[in-house]
Amino acid sequence: MIRVTVLSVIFLCSLGIFAQTDTERRYDVLFHEAMLQRQKSHHDATFDLLTRCLEIKPNAHEAYFFLAQYYSEMKNTDKALELFKKAFDLCPDNMTYMETLAQSYIAKEKYADAITVVEKMYNQDKSRQELLEMLYRLYYQEQNYQKAIDVLDRMELIDGKSERITLAKSALYMEMDDNEKALAAIKALAEEHPYDLNYRTLYANSLMTNDKMDEAFSTLEKIIAEEPHNVKAQQSLRNYYIRIQDTEAVDSITRCILINKNTEINDKVYLLRQLIAENEQEGGDSTQVLNIFREILQQPDPDADIAELRAAYMDLKKMPRDSIAAALELVLQLDPNRTSARLHLAQYAWEDNDDDRIISLCQAARQYNPEEMIFYYYQGMAYYRKEDTDHALEAFKNGINVINDQSSPEIVSDFYAILGDLLFQKKREAEAFAAYDSCLQWKPDNIGCLNNYAYFLSLKGDNLEKAEEMSYKTIKAEPKNATYLDTYAWILFMQRRYAEARIYIDQATQNASTPSPDIYEHAGDIYALNGDMPTAISYWQQALAKAPDNKLLVKKIKRKKYIKQ
Repeated sequence: MIRVTVLSVIFLCSLGIFAQTDTERRYDVLFHEAMLQRQKSHHDATFDLLTRCLEIKPNAHEAYFFLAQYYSEMKNTDKALELFKKAFDLCPDNMTYMETLAQSYIAKEKYADAITVVEKMYNQDKSRQELLEMLYRLYYQEQNYQKAIDVLDRMELIDGKSERITLAKSALYMEMDDNEKALAAIKALAEEHPYDLNYRTLYANSLMTNDKMDEAFSTLEKIIAEEPHNVKAQQSLRNYYIRIQDTEAVDSITRCILINKNTEINDKVYLLRQLIAENEQEGGDSTQVLNIFREILQQPDPDADIAELRAAYMDLKKMPRDSIAAALELVLQLDPNRTSARLHLAQYAWEDNDDDRIISLCQAARQYNPEEMIFYYYQGMAYYRKEDTDHALEAFKNGINVINDQSSPEIVSDFYAILGDLLFQKKREAEAFAAYDSCLQWKPDNIGCLNNYAYFLSLKGDNLEKAEEMSYKTIKAEPKNATYLDTYAWILFMQRRYAEARIYIDQATQNASTPSPDIYEHAGDIYALNGDMPTAISYWQQALAKAPDNKLLVKKIKRKKYIKQ
């Protein structure tokens, strides 16, 4: 009887072993297939397979881990955290699981839970010092400042004392309202590095923070006695004088900092901006500020940033233009790459109609600032005003070569418009019309281009419908512009719509303060073909008075008839 029972137990146990083996096998097959589908980015299939894996083997930590990632991607962060925690509980020494769980806790702002995991990670691998940084931040978030200090102590045991760690520790003591310990931490750092004046300056700053002004001043005095040009000590001393409201001492030490060759240029510029702002609040006495600029720029190796700030200040104070121009010239002497200074000078020259100066400035700009399209524009226009069309054409063509996605559509459009005008003057009509098309692609409402394009098409007698459409846009935009009205009237004339042409040419002559010979001649042609020869002759005579060399006008008047050019 007993024998039979034992055999039965053995048989039943063997069945259990086979069943367990079969379960493991089924799990392994499904999990392997899930990973294959994951590699193929078949995420729906992967999700279903991982879910079935857990139905077969509820303690499969790797399945929980991968399934949690899918819940995370689906923004179901609570479920993801639950599954990451399950994977960690099942395999608590897996560093990947710990890292992922810690990050999940942090994302949910569960800093206390994250601390537990990160502490375990660090105990498992003390070579990973970045985990101490993470612990420091987590304890700080939890406002557990003593624990944060303990972490900083651990960091000091590894790396030794440093300004960064000491400052952080001091700040934590301040948070705990323990000013004495905050100050003691900085003092210990300074004493440990007695020859490092920066740490002593830091200690002086801490003394000021704790309202120990006399001790702070004494410390700073000793530093400057040892190293008179120590910038940090000078800056701290300036803060001291500001705190005790000694204006004269503030001005004196400020001057020392600004002419100190060891002061970083960014610090000088920042300080000068402060001085300018303070000066403006006190009434804006530019003499004081300019004297400071003058003294700085008289030092050996003056910096272009200071010179440029001075020019900007002079412009702000609306000083004489000659003075500002001289200041800008100094900027370029110190650094020829200064685009804004050169552009400012070019604009002055443009206002003065000084084309030679514009050309000179822009030629230099093409060497130092070849990517700035505005200089090609100014140079091209200066040559255009000097009637040097070859050089103007060259400047505009080169300017177009630097067009990019960040270029201003208005400037690019104007470039192509002027290029089109120049090419038409050169009788390169196909290229001119291509340039106009490019202009209108960048800015379809470039009125000047629309007018010129339409007029030149009408002169050729080509594509008059397109010309009329473009010209009509110009008179809609500027209904009293005599030039645009003249163009539109002439296009209608070329289409033999003489009665309509007369309406618009009348508006052109009425709105022109001093009509050009072209407008008068067009008016005469239009009236001639409307059958009003006396008025036509009157207009032709007015045109001839303005253009006495026009032989065609002489013939029209003499023969009393319209003669096609």
